[in-house]
Amino acid sequence: YLVVCGGERYDHQIRSLKKGVDMIIATPGRLEDLQARGAVKLQDIAHFVLDEGDQMIDLGFYPAIKRILTMLPETRKTVLFSATMPRKFREFARESLVRPLIVNSGRAGAANLDVIQEVEYVKQESKIVYLLECLQKTAPPVVIFSARTKEVDDIHEYLLIKGVEAVSIHGSKDQEERREAMRKFKAGVAHVLVATDVAAKGLDFPDIKQVINFDMPEEIENYIHRIGRTGRCGKTGVATTFINGQVDDSVLLDLKGVLREAKQHIPPVLERMQDPEDELSEELRRALDEDAERDGLARGCAFCGGLGHRITSCPK
Repeated sequence: YLVVCGGERYDHQIRSLKKGVDMIIATPGRLEDLQARGAVKLQDIAHFVLDEGDQMIDLGFYPAIKRILTMLPETRKTVLFSATMPRKFREFARESLVRPLIVNSGRAGAANLDVIQEVEYVKQESKIVYLLECLQKTAPPVVIFSARTKEVDDIHEYLLIKGVEAVSIHGSKDQEERREAMRKFKAGVAHVLVATDVAAKGLDFPDIKQVINFDMPEEIENYIHRIGRTGRCGKTGVATTFINGQVDDSVLLDLKGVLREAKQHIPPVLERMQDPEDELSEELRRALDEDAERDGLARGCAFCGGLGHRITSCPK
C-alpha cells in the first residue's frame, strides 16, 4: 500500500505507483494532483472508501471528492464511514451511491458506552493548573484536546515545565514535526499528546487511557469523536471535559443529552439547565421522533443528531 498526502515529495510517491500498489491511502487534493500527472488511473479503482466523510465535507473537500467520484468506474464498491451521520452527509451518500445501504453500530452519533464521561465545571483561569490533577486519574497515555492552536502550544509548554513528557500536534506544524510527535507518543517516550481536532479522528491507538477536553467543542459531533479516542477494542477509558460559563448553552444541552443517553453522571450545573424537550407536547415530540428515525437517528435533532435540541432550533 502507499500513503499519499501533502507535504511529501511527489517523486517518491510516483516511483511507488509505477512499481504498482494494491491500496492507496490518500488525501483528496494530492490524489487529484497525481491523477492529473498521470501517475494514477482512477478508472482502475475497484473499491473506494471515504473515512470520516462528514468531517472531510466540513473541511471543504466536497468539490474534490465529487470530482474524484466522477472519475471512478461505475462498477466500483463504495463505502462511507463516520461516527456521526449529520443530514448533509446522508444526503451526500444518497446522491453519490446507487441504492445505499446504511449499517448502524448503535445510534449514529452516540457515545461509546465503554467510555466513562466526567464533566467538571472549571473556571477559565484555573484550567491549566487543574490539568495536572486530572492527569493523575489514569496511567498514560493521555490525549489532551483544545480547539485553538495557541492553547495547544501553551499547554504543551506548561506540561514540559512541570516535567511531564509531552508532545503536540496541530495544523500549523509541518508533516515531519507531526510524524515525530506521533512516533514518540506511539513508542511511549511521550506520555501525553496535546492536540487540536486534527487528532480527534483517525488516531487509532487502542491503549489510550484518558482523553481530556481542555475546552468543550462547539459541536457535539466533535465531542463524540474526541472521546472516541479512548475506550477502544473493548477496553474502558475515561473522558474528562472542562466546562464553564463560556460554553454555549445549546452545546451544554447536547452534552447533557449525550450523558443521559449513556447513563453517565450529570453534574448539577447541567442538571439545572431547562431541557427544551420538556416544553414540547407529547404529540409534537412523537412526530419529531418519527422524523428522526426515518433519517437513521434514534431521537433528538433530525438534522445533526444532537440530543439537547430539535431541528426547529438546530444551530446548523
